[in-house]
Amino acid sequence: METDKVWLVTGASKGMGLSLVRKLIESGYRVAATSRKAQSLMEAVGEFDKQQFLPLEVDLTSGESVSKAFEKTVGHFGKIDVLVNNAGYGIGGAVEELNQKEITDSFDINVMAVIKTMQSVMPYFREQKSGNIINISSIAGFAPGIGWAMYAATKYAVTGLSEVMAEDVKEFGVKVTVVAPGAFRTEFLEESSLVFAENKIEGYNAIRASHQKYAAMNGTQAGDPDKLARVLIDLAENPNPPLRLYVGSDAYNRAKDKIKLLSEELEINKDISSSTDF
Repeated sequence: METDKVWLVTGASKGMGLSLVRKLIESGYRVAATSRKAQSLMEAVGEFDKQQFLPLEVDLTSGESVSKAFEKTVGHFGKIDVLVNNAGYGIGGAVEELNQKEITDSFDINVMAVIKTMQSVMPYFREQKSGNIINISSIAGFAPGIGWAMYAATKYAVTGLSEVMAEDVKEFGVKVTVVAPGAFRTEFLEESSLVFAENKIEGYNAIRASHQKYAAMNGTQAGDPDKLARVLIDLAENPNPPLRLYVGSDAYNRAKDKIKLLSEELEINKDISSSTDF
């Protein structure tokens, strides 16, 4: 296995990002990782060799902060080979319940930060004619659940963005994969990683039930973050990685059901679809 690659992972102080960083270090890769607070990242990773690990305090909502992170990474390690956009958080609530700040903040981290990091890494990837971009979306970016409309909107955006990005950068030898995980046993369902609409409107009983169901699932999710870390490393080693990858049996099953539903809807409305042609 080639361990010459330099990785940059966003949102690495907990959850999937932390599992990935630990696995990369253990496997002998060189890694730069971002967090809102470098101190919490260093504490989470534990003892490390400065030649191998570069903790970066980055404000992902700032283009300048993001681009400096890539400059520091290349300055420290001499290059960059793999970008993993892992930073993100869940946001729940009915569309009319969410205020403008809650909506904007979620798009700033879940979508705009992904755009900023890709804009910052591409000059390096174009110059070296190689590189991997791995964007962490969610099964909610294809088969979303009730009560998570805004989260689904951000993750659909990441999926669509990644699909076109893959085509756009192919001629430079750059590969893009959008990963759609199901439920993994991380801190994702804890208060630190979830935001709910402050303004709750009476009557949205199905949404409240959905949120309670997810809260009850915390600690019993089927997905193992360490196994996911291995899958992500294998993606960067794969000469032909998939563009879309659903991880977790729950994600696979939800995607399969959605594809069946889409196929049925398409055929049922086929006559209407063609009725608008000249």
